[in-house]
Amino acid sequence: MNTPFQSGMNTARSQSATVFDEGLRQHMLRVYNYMGLGLVLTGIVAFVVGSTPALYVPIFSTPLKWVVMLAPLAFVLVFSFRMQSMSAAGAQMMFWAFCAVMGLSLASVFLVFTGTSIARTFFIAATMFGATSLYGYTTKRDLSQFSSFLIMGLIGVVIASVVNIFLGSTALQFAISVIGIFVFVGLTAWDTQTIKEQYAENFDAESRQKLAVFGAFSLYLNFINIFQLLLTFTGQREE
Repeated sequence: MNTPFQSGMNTARSQSATVFDEGLRQHMLRVYNYMGLGLVLTGIVAFVVGSTPALYVPIFSTPLKWVVMLAPLAFVLVFSFRMQSMSAAGAQMMFWAFCAVMGLSLASVFLVFTGTSIARTFFIAATMFGATSLYGYTTKRDLSQFSSFLIMGLIGVVIASVVNIFLGSTALQFAISVIGIFVFVGLTAWDTQTIKEQYAENFDAESRQKLAVFGAFSLYLNFINIFQLLLTFTGQREE
């Protein structure tokens, strides 16, 4: 039989768990909202630039295209090395700027593939991402045990992609796409679990706001890469 003291402790634990679960739910919603708005911004910029000759001709028909293609990488490096020193507001501004630049880089997609195949690929990518992220959020399995494998796979995909810029091998591109999809799907599950676990640590409001932005940034990158790699298989080129 529980004593009044034990009953009080159990009630306090239950209330604390309820507060934590609600806080975690709000945190994950904030992460997904940032990511979703980032994708909307990227899509708008890509569509506007890709459908406006006055914008895409000066970019993709000149060496400026290399600046546009490599600019997102510069943002990734800035995020990686300045993560701890950024303020929450600064992180948000950097994230929106990155999404806009990524949209500029992806504008070429609308020049190469049909709108129907782009929409179809986006839906497939969203379904894969959603299912995998949900798994990462709900599973009790520790996904960090796969982190070394996923990071090695990511490095391999990046190096192979750079090499294939010069080789132009169709077979190598096919292999990169297949392996890359598996890698980024795995990273989606791991990143989602990591975002969830980080919330459990005792951070202040400013730090949690930063965590939401950086979490959205990680998931955004995974989604964009899944989408681009899937286009290799499902994208239908313009006639």
